[in-house]
Amino acid sequence: MALLPNRRSIMTLYSNERDPASHAVRFVLAEKAVNVDVVHVLPDERPDDLIELNPYEDVLTLVDRDLVLYEPQIIMEYLDERFPHPPLMPIDPVTRAQSRLFRFRIQRDVYACVKQMYDPQKSVVDAARKALRDNLTAIAPIFSQTKFFMSDDYSLVDCFMAPVLWRLPSLGVKLSGQAKAMIRYGDNLFEREAFANSLTETEREMNED
Repeated sequence: MALLPNRRSIMTLYSNERDPASHAVRFVLAEKAVNVDVVHVLPDERPDDLIELNPYEDVLTLVDRDLVLYEPQIIMEYLDERFPHPPLMPIDPVTRAQSRLFRFRIQRDVYACVKQMYDPQKSVVDAARKALRDNLTAIAPIFSQTKFFMSDDYSLVDCFMAPVLWRLPSLGVKLSGQAKAMIRYGDNLFEREAFANSLTETEREMNED
C-alpha cells in the first residue's frame, strides 16, 4: 500500500484486459455502480505513474484519493466496505473467513492455471489447460447444491469466479457434461447487468461463438 497526498479527485483503476483479477475488480465496481476512471494498460507498456504506484510490476492498481491498493482481494474487500450497498461480504466472522478461503483457493487452483496459459512454451500451456479443466470439473458438483458459490447469497466469491468462466472459450477450455451445473452457474452470472457493464470490447469477443 502507498499513500499519496491528493493525487486524484476521482477513483482510478489501472486494469489489464487479459487479467481475470482486473475484470473481477471491475465487476465489483459495476455491482456497486461506482464512478471510476478505468485505465486499460498492457503489462509491458506500464506508464511511469503506474510504475511509481505499484512496486510489484503488476497492472491492477486502485487509486482512491490518497490511497493506493494493488492486490485483488484487498481491493475487492475495500470496495465492499467503502460502498456497502449492495453488500458482497457476509456479516458473521465465520462466513467471512470462509469467503476469504474460497477466494484464496480459487486464486491458487484456478487463477494460477490461467496465468500459466500465457506462457510461451506450448507444453506449459497444454498442462495448464488440462489442470484448469480438471480443477473446475472437480468442484462443479457444488453448484448443483446452491445458487451461488457454496452459498445461496451472491458474494465477492462469485465476482472473482465469473471472469475465469467467461474466458474459458478463449483459453480453449471446454467443460464436459459433468460440469453442467457449473456452466449453468456461469451463465446466470453472465446475465447480470453489472457483469455486462464490466466487460470491455476485447472481453466481449472472448466469449463469442
